[in-house]
Amino acid sequence: MLDLQRLRALHAVSVHGTVGAAAAALGYTPSAVSQQIAKLERETRTVLLEREGRGIRLTDEALQLAATAKELLAIVERAETELEERRGVPAGRLDIVAFPSAARGLLPSVLAELARAHPALDARLGEVDPHLSVDLVAKGAVDLAVAHDWDIAPLPAPAGVEQAVIGDDLCDLLVPEGHPFAGRTAVRREELVGERWICQPPGRVCHDWLVRTLRTAGHEPDVVHTAEENPTLVALVAAGLGVALIPRLGRGPLPAGVVEVPLDPMPVRRLYALWRAGAARRPAIAETVRVLREWWPRVSAHQQPPK
Repeated sequence: MLDLQRLRALHAVSVHGTVGAAAAALGYTPSAVSQQIAKLERETRTVLLEREGRGIRLTDEALQLAATAKELLAIVERAETELEERRGVPAGRLDIVAFPSAARGLLPSVLAELARAHPALDARLGEVDPHLSVDLVAKGAVDLAVAHDWDIAPLPAPAGVEQAVIGDDLCDLLVPEGHPFAGRTAVRREELVGERWICQPPGRVCHDWLVRTLRTAGHEPDVVHTAEENPTLVALVAAGLGVALIPRLGRGPLPAGVVEVPLDPMPVRRLYALWRAGAARRPAIAETVRVLREWWPRVSAHQQPPK
């Protein structure tokens, strides 16, 4: 008899690509995941993982077994959903992923309320890029994702994934104190020609949005500094090294030396909750989406700049 937890570990490796990433998603140590895979290899008398350079590769037999594991885990999920639905209260484990600024600015309040109101619910949060999170939901690696898109970069929602709008997050131009834009009430996108930009690395949604937007306005952005985290971008602006477009959610108070200037039109990114089709029957999903939408007006109100 194949052990379900070992199959879950193999499925996680097939989805996330590495033992370390699978361990992080499951809440285990890499050693524990490796042990589960090793036991599964002994049970099946089959080699499942092979070394490939510095990483690992799933054998053909492992890929076939991982596909079967996905089907079995889906059956278990349906059974758990039906039981939870009959009880009518949020319960059990709920794996959530969110992009960094939502994980910092929105999810702490939401998770705290869920913990207070539903002690039988074990909600767990992971931080990932929004486009990756959609794929994780579709593959069944997580239960619910909080992701975002921009007006010119829509979020793809594959078949079998449902979504609900949480709210809109506004984005401002941040400039160093003393910059010619610092005293303006608004700046049009056409005026941004020649600025030195600070933004996230290529491949990130915010970077791609900046490049597409400024190209639409007729020029190529000069990106001089990149960093993953918004606080780092703000610190670079404070040092007078360039300008940045940064959303308000999770940004925190601006340090001395940084001035916030609205763009006209103002960039907006829309936040979504995403889950697998049919999972909304599960009280834990429905309640989490409700609390996310309920908390958004409170959180976004605190993101407004001072008058």
